[in-house]
Amino acid sequence: MNTLPQFKYFKEIYYALLFLIVVFLGGTAGFVWIEGYDIVNAFYMTVITVSTVGFGEVQPLSDAGKVFTSLLIITTFGTFAYTFSNVTRYIISGKYRVYFKNYKIMNELDSLNNHVIVCGYGRNGKQAIKSLKAHNQKFVVIEHDADLVSSITDMDDEILIIPGDATDDTVLLRAGVDRAKAIITALPKDADNLFVVLSSRELNRDLNIISRASDDRSEPKLKIAGANNVILPDQVGGSHMATLVLTPDLMEFLDHISLMGMDDSTLVEVRFKNLPSDFEHKSIMEIEKRYRTGARIIGFKTPNNEIIVNPSPETELVPKSKLFVLGNPDQIKKLKSALHIDE
Repeated sequence: MNTLPQFKYFKEIYYALLFLIVVFLGGTAGFVWIEGYDIVNAFYMTVITVSTVGFGEVQPLSDAGKVFTSLLIITTFGTFAYTFSNVTRYIISGKYRVYFKNYKIMNELDSLNNHVIVCGYGRNGKQAIKSLKAHNQKFVVIEHDADLVSSITDMDDEILIIPGDATDDTVLLRAGVDRAKAIITALPKDADNLFVVLSSRELNRDLNIISRASDDRSEPKLKIAGANNVILPDQVGGSHMATLVLTPDLMEFLDHISLMGMDDSTLVEVRFKNLPSDFEHKSIMEIEKRYRTGARIIGFKTPNNEIIVNPSPETELVPKSKLFVLGNPDQIKKLKSALHIDE
C-alpha cells in the first residue's frame, strides 16, 4: 500500500507526532542556545516544561531563559492533551480498523489470479456471490456505495470488496481485471454495464464477460461491445414462472439439480484443458472407463459452440471442447480430484 492511502487514515496521528517533534526540537535548541545546556539537559528541560510536570530546573535560569520557558509553555499548552485526544479519537472511531481492512484487501487483491469480479452488490450481484461462494470460487466485488461497502465488510469478512465506480478503468485494474477469468457486471443501468463491458474487453481480451440488462434492446449492443453472455433477469424470471405452470414436475427436477455445489445432485462443466494430455481425440467412453467416479457425462460442447445433449459414448474429445457432468457431491469431488481440477 502506498504512502497516500496511509496518510489518509493516519493524518491526524502524523500531525500530532509532527507537532511534538517540532516542539521538542525547538525547545531543546532554545535551551542549548540561550542557557548553554548540553543536549541531554536541554531535552530534559523541554520535556518537563512541555508536559507541565513541574520538576526543578537543571540550573537557575537567566532572564532570557525564563522568558523563553514562559513562551514555550504558552505556545505548547495542551500539546500532550491534543496528541492524546487525537490518538484516542482515532481508536474509538474505528479508523484503524478501516485502515487494516483496506490493507488486507489490497494484499489479497495483489495475490488474486484467475478470479471473478462482480460489479454491483444489488439483488443480482448478491445471488451471483452466493453461487460463487458455494463453489469456493475466488471473487472480488466492486461497489460504489461507501456505506454499503462498510456494512458488508462489518458483516462478512469473507467477501473481498473494494469501494469504487466499476466504469473507472483504474478501479477495474485495482480489482485485477487483467488477471481475472471472468467478470459479472450487474449494475442497475444498462449504459453503465455497457461501459464496463467495453473497458473490461479492452483490458483483458480473454475475459469471460457476463452482463445484466434491463432492456432487451441492450442485449445486442452489449454483445457487440464484447459480452459473452447477456442475462435479462425479468425475462428469465418470467419464463421460469411460466414453465412452472406448464411443466411443474420437470422444473422441480431441474431445480433439484443444483449448480451451487451443496445439494444431492450437482452439474459441473469440465474443460478439455483439464483432461490428461493423452486423452486428446479419445472417446467419452474411454474417460468414463478410466475414471469410475459414478458421475455421468450428460452434455458435450463442441469447439463451434454446438451443444450435444446425452452425447454418444463414441464422441471424440477435441481441443476447446467441454463436458457437462452430473453427479452427487462425492462423485464430483472424486472426478475433480482425478482430473486435478481446482475448486
